[in-house]
Amino acid sequence: MSRQAPTLEDVAREAGVSRATVSRVVNGVRNVDPAIQDLVRRAIERTGYAPNQAARQLVTRRTTTVALVVSGAGDATDPDVSDAEQNAFATRVFADPFFGRVVGGVVGHLRPRSMHPVLMFAETPETRQEVVAYLRQGGADGALVVSTHPDDPLPALLAGAGLPAVLFARPGRPVPLSHVDLDHREGGRLAAEHLLERGCRRVATVAGPLAVAASQERLAGFRDTLARHGHPCVPVSEGGFTVDSGMVAMTALLAEHPDLDGLFTGNDLMAQGAVQVLRDHGRRVPQDVAVVGFDDSSIAVTCRPRLTTVRQPVEEMAATMARLLDEHILGGRTDPTSVVFAPELVIRDSA
Repeated sequence: MSRQAPTLEDVAREAGVSRATVSRVVNGVRNVDPAIQDLVRRAIERTGYAPNQAARQLVTRRTTTVALVVSGAGDATDPDVSDAEQNAFATRVFADPFFGRVVGGVVGHLRPRSMHPVLMFAETPETRQEVVAYLRQGGADGALVVSTHPDDPLPALLAGAGLPAVLFARPGRPVPLSHVDLDHREGGRLAAEHLLERGCRRVATVAGPLAVAASQERLAGFRDTLARHGHPCVPVSEGGFTVDSGMVAMTALLAEHPDLDGLFTGNDLMAQGAVQVLRDHGRRVPQDVAVVGFDDSSIAVTCRPRLTTVRQPVEEMAATMARLLDEHILGGRTDPTSVVFAPELVIRDSA
Protein backbone atom coordinates (compact mmCIF):
# COMPACT_ATOMS: atom_id res chain seq x y z
CA MET A 1 0.00 0.00 0.00
CA SER A 2 1.34 3.42 -0.94
CA ARG A 3 2.19 5.85 1.82
CA GLN A 4 -0.35 8.65 2.25
CA ALA A 5 0.91 12.10 1.33
CA PRO A 6 1.78 14.35 4.29
CA THR A 7 -0.96 16.79 5.31
CA LEU A 8 -1.12 20.19 6.99
CA GLU A 9 -1.90 18.38 10.23
CA ASP A 10 1.32 16.36 9.92
CA VAL A 11 3.32 19.55 9.46
CA ALA A 12 1.54 21.20 12.41
CA ARG A 13 2.39 18.28 14.69
CA GLU A 14 6.00 18.25 13.53
CA ALA A 15 6.38 22.00 14.08
CA GLY A 16 4.38 22.12 17.32
CA VAL A 17 2.02 24.81 16.01
CA SER A 18 -1.60 24.97 14.94
CA ARG A 19 -2.90 23.89 11.55
CA ALA A 20 -4.05 27.49 10.97
CA THR A 21 -0.50 28.75 11.49
CA VAL A 22 0.86 26.27 8.97
CA SER A 23 -1.83 27.32 6.51
CA ARG A 24 -0.88 30.99 6.88
CA VAL A 25 2.80 30.22 6.22
CA VAL A 26 2.04 28.01 3.21
CA ASN A 27 -0.25 30.67 1.72
CA GLY A 28 2.26 33.48 2.20
CA VAL A 29 0.32 35.47 4.80
CA ARG A 30 2.76 38.07 6.09
CA ASN A 31 1.66 38.54 9.72
CA VAL A 32 3.44 35.41 10.94
CA ASP A 33 6.51 35.77 13.13
CA PRO A 34 9.68 35.04 11.10
CA ALA A 35 10.87 32.50 13.68
CA ILE A 36 7.55 30.63 13.38
CA GLN A 37 7.80 30.77 9.59
CA ASP A 38 11.26 29.20 9.76
CA LEU A 39 9.99 26.52 12.14
CA VAL A 40 7.14 25.61 9.81
CA ARG A 41 9.34 25.58 6.71
CA ARG A 42 11.77 23.17 8.38
CA ALA A 43 8.85 20.96 9.36
CA ILE A 44 7.64 21.02 5.75
CA GLU A 45 11.09 19.86 4.61
CA ARG A 46 11.19 17.05 7.17
CA THR A 47 7.69 15.77 6.39
CA GLY A 48 7.93 16.24 2.63
CA TYR A 49 4.63 18.11 2.54
CA ALA A 50 3.69 19.57 -0.86
CA PRO A 51 0.85 22.13 -1.01
CA ASN A 52 -2.06 21.46 -3.34
CA GLN A 53 -1.53 24.31 -5.77
CA ALA A 54 -5.10 24.28 -7.08
CA ALA A 55 -6.52 24.55 -3.59
CA ARG A 56 -3.95 27.14 -2.64
CA GLN A 57 -4.94 29.29 -5.61
CA LEU A 58 -8.59 29.16 -4.57
CA VAL A 59 -7.65 30.44 -1.12
CA THR A 60 -5.06 33.07 -2.06
CA ARG A 61 -6.33 33.94 -5.57
CA ARG A 62 -2.68 33.82 -6.67
CA THR A 63 -1.04 31.58 -9.26
CA THR A 64 2.53 31.89 -7.86
CA THR A 65 3.64 32.88 -11.37
CA VAL A 66 4.35 36.25 -12.98
CA ALA A 67 4.70 37.07 -16.65
CA LEU A 68 8.15 38.29 -17.70
CA VAL A 69 7.31 40.12 -20.92
CA VAL A 70 9.81 41.29 -23.52
CA SER A 71 7.87 43.77 -25.60
CA GLY A 72 8.03 46.27 -28.38
CA ALA A 73 9.90 45.08 -31.49
CA GLY A 74 9.11 46.59 -34.84
CA ASP A 75 6.25 48.92 -35.71
CA ALA A 76 4.01 49.12 -32.66
CA THR A 77 0.91 49.24 -34.88
CA ASP A 78 1.87 46.79 -37.63
CA PRO A 79 -0.15 43.56 -37.39
CA ASP A 80 1.75 41.89 -40.25
CA VAL A 81 4.99 40.96 -38.54
CA SER A 82 6.14 37.69 -40.08
CA ASP A 83 7.06 34.54 -38.17
CA ALA A 84 10.65 35.03 -39.31
CA GLU A 85 10.70 38.55 -37.85
CA GLN A 86 9.22 37.32 -34.57
CA ASN A 87 11.82 34.52 -34.40
CA ALA A 88 14.59 37.02 -35.15
CA PHE A 89 13.36 39.17 -32.27
CA ALA A 90 13.52 36.22 -29.86
CA THR A 91 16.98 35.33 -31.13
CA ARG A 92 18.24 38.87 -30.47
CA VAL A 93 16.80 38.77 -26.98
CA PHE A 94 18.56 35.55 -26.05
CA ALA A 95 21.83 36.68 -27.66
CA ASP A 96 22.01 39.83 -25.53
CA PRO A 97 23.56 39.25 -22.07
CA PHE A 98 21.41 42.11 -20.73
CA PHE A 99 18.28 39.97 -20.83
CA GLY A 100 19.99 37.06 -19.12
CA ARG A 101 20.89 39.40 -16.28
CA VAL A 102 17.27 40.57 -16.05
CA VAL A 103 16.09 36.96 -15.78
CA GLY A 104 18.72 36.23 -13.14
CA GLY A 105 17.60 39.16 -11.01
CA VAL A 106 13.91 38.29 -11.34
CA VAL A 107 14.43 34.61 -10.53
CA GLY A 108 16.65 35.53 -7.58
CA HIS A 109 13.74 37.41 -6.03
CA LEU A 110 10.96 34.99 -6.98
CA ARG A 111 12.55 31.62 -6.19
CA PRO A 112 12.79 32.01 -2.39
CA ARG A 113 9.09 32.91 -2.46
CA SER A 114 8.18 29.76 -4.42
CA MET A 115 7.20 31.89 -7.40
CA HIS A 116 8.16 31.44 -11.04
CA PRO A 117 8.38 33.62 -14.18
CA VAL A 118 6.59 32.79 -17.43
CA LEU A 119 8.48 34.25 -20.39
CA MET A 120 6.29 35.97 -23.00
CA PHE A 121 7.11 37.98 -26.12
CA ALA A 122 4.87 40.85 -27.21
CA GLU A 123 6.11 42.31 -30.49
CA THR A 124 2.81 42.63 -32.40
CA PRO A 125 -0.69 43.95 -31.63
CA GLU A 126 -1.89 40.36 -31.49
CA THR A 127 0.75 39.16 -29.02
CA ARG A 128 0.25 42.24 -26.85
CA GLN A 129 -3.44 41.42 -26.60
CA GLU A 130 -2.50 37.84 -25.75
CA VAL A 131 -0.47 39.11 -22.78
CA VAL A 132 -3.38 41.23 -21.55
CA ALA A 133 -5.83 38.34 -21.96
CA TYR A 134 -3.48 35.92 -20.21
CA LEU A 135 -3.28 38.18 -17.19
CA ARG A 136 -7.00 38.97 -17.17
CA GLN A 137 -7.79 35.24 -17.19
CA GLY A 138 -5.55 34.65 -14.17
CA GLY A 139 -2.68 32.96 -15.98
CA ALA A 140 -0.23 35.01 -13.92
CA ASP A 141 -0.51 37.41 -10.99
CA GLY A 142 1.09 40.35 -12.80
CA ALA A 143 3.65 41.37 -15.41
CA LEU A 144 7.28 42.46 -15.41
CA VAL A 145 7.79 44.31 -18.68
CA VAL A 146 11.08 44.90 -20.50
CA SER A 147 10.28 47.11 -23.47
CA THR A 148 12.57 47.54 -26.48
CA HIS A 149 10.52 50.15 -28.34
CA PRO A 150 10.02 53.80 -27.34
CA ASP A 151 6.41 53.84 -28.57
CA ASP A 152 5.47 50.48 -27.08
CA PRO A 153 1.70 50.51 -26.37
CA LEU A 154 1.78 47.54 -23.97
CA PRO A 155 2.33 49.56 -20.75
CA ALA A 156 -0.72 51.69 -21.51
CA LEU A 157 -2.77 48.56 -22.29
CA LEU A 158 -1.82 47.00 -18.96
CA ALA A 159 -2.51 50.20 -17.04
CA GLY A 160 -5.85 50.69 -18.81
CA ALA A 161 -6.89 47.14 -17.90
CA GLY A 162 -5.99 47.74 -14.24
CA LEU A 163 -3.48 44.86 -14.25
CA PRO A 164 -0.48 44.79 -11.88
CA ALA A 165 2.67 45.53 -13.85
CA VAL A 166 6.13 47.02 -13.31
CA LEU A 167 8.41 48.26 -16.06
CA PHE A 168 12.16 48.01 -16.56
CA ALA A 169 13.02 51.59 -17.62
CA ARG A 170 10.91 54.71 -17.70
CA PRO A 171 8.22 54.35 -20.38
CA GLY A 172 8.35 56.53 -23.47
CA ARG A 173 4.83 57.76 -22.73
CA PRO A 174 3.60 58.58 -19.21
CA VAL A 175 1.58 55.70 -17.73
CA PRO A 176 0.53 55.07 -14.11
CA LEU A 177 2.83 52.07 -13.60
CA SER A 178 5.85 51.64 -11.36
CA HIS A 179 9.26 51.36 -12.98
CA VAL A 180 12.95 50.92 -12.22
CA ASP A 181 15.61 52.75 -14.18
CA LEU A 182 19.21 53.96 -14.21
CA ASP A 183 20.58 57.50 -14.16
CA HIS A 184 21.82 57.13 -17.73
CA ARG A 185 22.87 60.75 -18.02
CA GLU A 186 25.20 60.27 -15.04
CA GLY A 187 26.62 57.20 -16.76
CA GLY A 188 27.51 59.27 -19.81
CA ARG A 189 29.16 61.83 -17.54
CA LEU A 190 31.29 59.17 -15.87
CA ALA A 191 32.52 57.92 -19.25
CA ALA A 192 33.39 61.42 -20.45
CA GLU A 193 35.22 62.35 -17.26
CA HIS A 194 37.30 59.18 -17.42
CA LEU A 195 38.36 59.67 -21.04
CA LEU A 196 39.30 63.29 -20.34
CA GLU A 197 41.30 62.27 -17.27
CA ARG A 198 43.23 59.84 -19.48
CA GLY A 199 44.20 62.77 -21.71
CA CYS A 200 41.88 61.97 -24.62
CA ARG A 201 41.14 65.07 -26.70
CA ARG A 202 39.62 63.74 -29.93
CA VAL A 203 36.68 61.82 -28.53
CA ALA A 204 33.76 60.20 -30.37
CA THR A 205 30.83 57.98 -29.45
CA VAL A 206 28.89 55.05 -30.83
CA ALA A 207 25.43 55.75 -29.44
CA GLY A 208 22.63 53.24 -29.02
CA PRO A 209 19.41 53.63 -31.03
CA LEU A 210 18.57 57.30 -30.66
CA ALA A 211 14.83 56.60 -30.52
CA VAL A 212 15.44 54.91 -27.16
CA ALA A 213 15.32 57.20 -24.13
CA ALA A 214 18.26 55.49 -22.41
CA SER A 215 20.47 56.07 -25.48
CA GLN A 216 19.46 59.71 -25.61
CA GLU A 217 20.27 60.21 -21.93
CA ARG A 218 23.66 58.48 -22.13
CA LEU A 219 24.60 60.58 -25.14
CA ALA A 220 23.37 63.80 -23.50
CA GLY A 221 25.40 63.17 -20.35
CA PHE A 222 28.49 62.43 -22.43
CA ARG A 223 28.13 65.48 -24.68
CA ASP A 224 27.25 67.90 -21.88
CA THR A 225 30.29 66.89 -19.86
CA LEU A 226 32.64 67.27 -22.81
CA ALA A 227 31.11 70.65 -23.63
CA ARG A 228 31.75 71.85 -20.09
CA HIS A 229 35.41 70.93 -20.62
CA GLY A 230 35.76 72.83 -23.89
CA HIS A 231 34.83 70.09 -26.38
CA PRO A 232 31.59 71.32 -27.96
CA CYS A 233 31.53 69.01 -31.00
CA VAL A 234 31.46 65.25 -30.45
CA PRO A 235 31.26 62.95 -33.49
CA VAL A 236 28.37 60.48 -33.13
CA SER A 237 27.60 57.30 -35.03
CA GLU A 238 24.38 55.45 -34.20
CA GLY A 239 24.40 51.72 -33.50
CA GLY A 240 21.79 49.14 -32.56
CA PHE A 241 23.13 47.60 -29.32
CA THR A 242 24.69 44.69 -31.27
CA VAL A 243 28.28 43.71 -32.07
CA ASP A 244 27.69 44.09 -35.81
CA SER A 245 26.17 47.55 -35.44
CA GLY A 246 29.16 48.57 -33.34
CA MET A 247 31.48 47.46 -36.12
CA VAL A 248 29.55 49.41 -38.76
CA ALA A 249 29.38 52.54 -36.61
CA MET A 250 33.07 52.38 -35.72
CA THR A 251 34.03 51.96 -39.37
CA ALA A 252 32.03 55.08 -40.23
CA LEU A 253 33.67 57.09 -37.41
CA LEU A 254 37.19 56.10 -38.46
CA ALA A 255 36.48 57.05 -42.06
CA GLU A 256 35.61 60.60 -41.00
CA HIS A 257 37.79 60.95 -37.90
CA PRO A 258 40.88 58.74 -38.33
CA ASP A 259 42.75 60.56 -35.55
CA LEU A 260 40.22 59.95 -32.76
CA ASP A 261 41.83 58.86 -29.48
CA GLY A 262 38.84 58.14 -27.22
CA LEU A 263 35.54 56.32 -27.69
CA PHE A 264 32.39 55.84 -25.62
CA THR A 265 29.86 53.23 -26.73
CA GLY A 266 26.25 52.89 -25.65
CA ASN A 267 26.70 49.27 -24.55
CA ASP A 268 29.37 46.59 -24.22
CA LEU A 269 28.31 44.64 -27.31
CA MET A 270 28.93 47.68 -29.52
CA ALA A 271 32.22 48.28 -27.71
CA GLN A 272 33.30 44.74 -28.61
CA GLY A 273 32.51 45.41 -32.27
CA ALA A 274 34.33 48.75 -32.14
CA VAL A 275 37.44 47.17 -30.62
CA GLN A 276 37.51 44.60 -33.43
CA VAL A 277 37.37 47.33 -36.09
CA LEU A 278 40.09 49.36 -34.35
CA ARG A 279 42.29 46.28 -34.26
CA ASP A 280 41.64 45.61 -37.95
CA HIS A 281 42.74 49.20 -38.71
CA GLY A 282 45.96 48.81 -36.74
CA ARG A 283 44.79 50.97 -33.81
CA ARG A 284 45.80 49.70 -30.38
CA VAL A 285 43.39 49.77 -27.44
CA PRO A 286 44.00 51.60 -25.15
CA GLN A 287 47.37 52.96 -26.35
CA ASP A 288 45.98 54.62 -29.50
CA VAL A 289 42.27 54.72 -28.69
CA ALA A 290 40.79 54.39 -25.21
CA VAL A 291 37.37 52.66 -25.19
CA VAL A 292 34.64 52.84 -22.55
CA GLY A 293 31.54 50.66 -22.80
CA PHE A 294 28.26 50.59 -20.91
CA ASP A 295 26.45 47.87 -18.86
CA ASP A 296 29.33 45.83 -17.36
CA SER A 297 27.93 42.67 -18.91
CA SER A 298 29.80 39.38 -19.33
CA ILE A 299 31.13 40.78 -22.62
CA ALA A 300 33.18 43.30 -20.65
CA VAL A 301 35.39 40.60 -19.14
CA THR A 302 35.57 38.28 -22.17
CA CYS A 303 36.48 41.07 -24.61
CA ARG A 304 40.20 41.58 -25.24
CA PRO A 305 41.30 43.91 -23.89
CA ARG A 306 38.84 43.72 -21.02
CA LEU A 307 36.45 46.64 -21.18
CA THR A 308 36.39 49.65 -18.94
CA THR A 309 32.65 50.23 -18.70
CA VAL A 310 29.82 51.99 -16.89
CA ARG A 311 28.11 49.43 -14.69
CA GLN A 312 24.36 49.13 -14.79
CA PRO A 313 23.28 46.94 -11.80
CA VAL A 314 20.78 45.00 -13.92
CA GLU A 315 20.31 42.08 -11.52
CA GLU A 316 19.53 44.39 -8.61
CA MET A 317 17.24 46.49 -10.77
CA ALA A 318 15.35 43.40 -11.94
CA ALA A 319 15.00 42.08 -8.39
CA THR A 320 13.63 45.45 -7.30
CA MET A 321 11.18 45.35 -10.21
CA ALA A 322 9.95 41.94 -9.00
CA ARG A 323 9.68 43.21 -5.41
CA LEU A 324 7.59 46.19 -6.48
CA LEU A 325 5.28 43.90 -8.45
CA ASP A 326 4.89 41.67 -5.40
CA GLU A 327 3.90 44.71 -3.33
CA HIS A 328 1.33 45.80 -5.91
CA ILE A 329 -0.16 42.30 -6.13
CA LEU A 330 -0.46 41.93 -2.35
CA GLY A 331 -1.93 45.42 -1.96
CA GLY A 332 0.97 46.77 0.08
CA ARG A 333 1.58 49.40 -2.57
CA THR A 334 -1.24 51.05 -4.49
CA ASP A 335 0.30 54.14 -6.10
CA PRO A 336 2.94 53.82 -8.83
CA THR A 337 6.52 54.59 -7.86
CA SER A 338 9.96 54.74 -9.45
CA VAL A 339 13.36 53.53 -8.28
CA VAL A 340 16.37 55.04 -10.07
CA PHE A 341 19.77 53.41 -9.60
CA ALA A 342 23.19 55.06 -9.76
CA PRO A 343 25.75 53.87 -12.35
CA GLU A 344 29.36 53.09 -11.48
CA LEU A 345 32.53 53.28 -13.56
CA VAL A 346 34.41 49.97 -13.64
CA ILE A 347 38.00 50.44 -14.80
CA ARG A 348 39.70 47.58 -16.64
CA ASP A 349 42.14 47.46 -19.54
CA SER A 350 40.50 49.27 -22.49
CA ALA A 351 40.67 52.77 -20.95
